[in-house]
Amino acid sequence: MRILFLTDNFPPEVNAPATRTFEHCQEWVKAGAEVTIITGEPNFPQGKVYAGYKNHFYKKETIDGIKVIRVWTYIVPNKGILKRTLDFISFSITSFFAGLFQKADIIIATSPQFFTALSARTLHFWKHTPWIMEVRDLWPESIKTVGAIKQGKIIRYWEWQEERCYNSAKKIVVVTDTFKKKLIERGIPENKIEVIKNGVNIELFKPIRKDQELLDKLGLRDKKIIGYIGTHGMAHKLDFILRCAKDMESQNDFHFLFLGDGGKKEDLLKLKEKLKCTNVTMLPLVSKKEVKRYISILDICLINLRKDPLFTTVIPSKIFENAAMAIPILMGVEGEAQEIVESYGAGLCFEPENEDDFKKKLSQLIVPNTYKQCQAGCLKLAADFNRKKLAHRMLKIIENTVEK
Repeated sequence: MRILFLTDNFPPEVNAPATRTFEHCQEWVKAGAEVTIITGEPNFPQGKVYAGYKNHFYKKETIDGIKVIRVWTYIVPNKGILKRTLDFISFSITSFFAGLFQKADIIIATSPQFFTALSARTLHFWKHTPWIMEVRDLWPESIKTVGAIKQGKIIRYWEWQEERCYNSAKKIVVVTDTFKKKLIERGIPENKIEVIKNGVNIELFKPIRKDQELLDKLGLRDKKIIGYIGTHGMAHKLDFILRCAKDMESQNDFHFLFLGDGGKKEDLLKLKEKLKCTNVTMLPLVSKKEVKRYISILDICLINLRKDPLFTTVIPSKIFENAAMAIPILMGVEGEAQEIVESYGAGLCFEPENEDDFKKKLSQLIVPNTYKQCQAGCLKLAADFNRKKLAHRMLKIIENTVEK
């Protein structure tokens, strides 16, 4: 079976979409599928092409048996809706032309922005090949929520195109049960929608001892480290966490570690300086292999999103990698993500943007008995969200879609 997969993110990028796609494709190749990825040059989130790469019009490489075609895109940093939209549109166009010349039994396009899906839908029309739309974010609803753009003619046009993609796709794969429910409410047939949640490579992420060398390098030995590792974007409301950290400065044993990059990173660095936070360390993005070193030194994994009904529908992928390394979770996300964390006893959840509740749940989580129970819950959670199992479930969906 020949799978043509369109994705805006792919390794060596280290964000959740790139990791999910790569680890799924690895398993599909092992199972005998021929997988071709069409993507851009790695640049997320700084909007700068990674060392060793150039923004070529068309370039081929092979990664772990996966054929990778990199196409030209208008590369910009992950901030500013207009330039980012031009980036998305450019990939939609160049991926379409690259895809025209690839043999495929099925086409898959992954969101969060639906311009990738537009490319797949157009390829489906010209190649008469079935396609699957993978929905990892309800876009453009999510950009309205974070205030990147207001409701108007442009949004209505995007929503119309989004609806056309849902109707055109032979199958829709979503990453949460809530996404499925929302699509059904919008009139999409239930039997057209499948749920494949995010997960974790439990062979790569597993409990290890704290990296003492890294602790010494950062000067954080003997500190209780509360860590946020991931994108610093509009949705993550990390300014709230910085203000909480400032209020906790007198508690000398706590230290907040932020690792990553994103559209709000510069603003957060400025806020840290303005607040004169002495209990906060902010570090740049590191490679996927390096990430587990930083997770190892955490005492608590911090996950946060702004308080909005839309974010009750998402399940942050940070849950799974930290859980696999037995790092208890302190999370400010309501809805389905909260249900998962609490049902496994993998951590505690606070009301988003509620500072008093944040401090209360943090103090509860560090109680030794609670902490040990959460570590055990983390490992149970990770075992049930093993990426290999999830990849093979999705492969079965792909095979059934091709056969129909």
